Amino acid sequence: MALTTLKLKKILDKHFSQSEWQTSFNREQDSYRVEWRQTKKGVTIKLPSVLAKHEQRGEAAIEELVYHVKTSLKMMNEEQSLQGNEQKIFPVIRSTSFPTATNSGKALIYQDHTAETRIYYALDLGDTYQLIDESLLATTGWSRAHLHEMALFNMKSLPINLKEDEVAGNQFYFVSAQDGYDASRLLNESWLDQMADQAKGELAIAVPHQDVLIVVDVRNEMGYDILAQMAMQFFAEGRVPITALSFIYQDRHLEPVFILAKKKPMNQNENEDE
Repeated sequence: MALTTLKLKKILDKHFSQSEWQTSFNREQDSYRVEWRQTKKGVTIKLPSVLAKHEQRGEAAIEELVYHVKTSLKMMNEEQSLQGNEQKIFPVIRSTSFPTATNSGKALIYQDHTAETRIYYALDLGDTYQLIDESLLATTGWSRAHLHEMALFNMKSLPINLKEDEVAGNQFYFVSAQDGYDASRLLNESWLDQMADQAKGELAIAVPHQDVLIVVDVRNEMGYDILAQMAMQFFAEGRVPITALSFIYQDRHLEPVFILAKKKPMNQNENEDE
């Protein structure tokens, strides 16, 4: 029997029944919130996305959700400091629809990246991380530019282990270290330049969610279609979805594939007229 919103609510009620937390259910928005009773800091869960992932992955999807929510709640009760933790600061890629402030109203530090993505900054806490807001940055006296450079430097120290697969004559590479920063490796331009130099075709990239980065040496038209389908599937399954759109990487610039695709039918029509 399929899991319903109300059944999911009851499951979550059991997981978050500790006395120090309180829960609420918003029927109109199909959301479930867990927060600390005293501080009111908490996490809001969008139930439809959980139901979709449960349909694909079963109980593992709920177990993973509960683990991350509990970890985040515990983190909220601890005072964090950037100073002394400089090597634990990393950039994280998010969609442009991602909130620009915390639930408590603190403005998050971010930088525009593409029309589909933004760069946020995170303090790594081991099992989870905390996005850096203006008040946390203000305690250091650092500029935003300094924070950005520090985060990029740390990101470039992360290992890049690739899984390869050839599909319909196109070479696919997957980064999935499951460290929370797989998509962040998109910002490693020197590595992408190397991938572009060794590519026999065009280099295409997708960051459907935070825990995967797909790089493709596209050698024929089918490569674009396969990447688009793959990106859509990963986007739907991701815990932190970013974008289902793919990009062409050229001269350190990311060009959305859908813009290029608009030109292709026109060329095909011209050939047919001839």
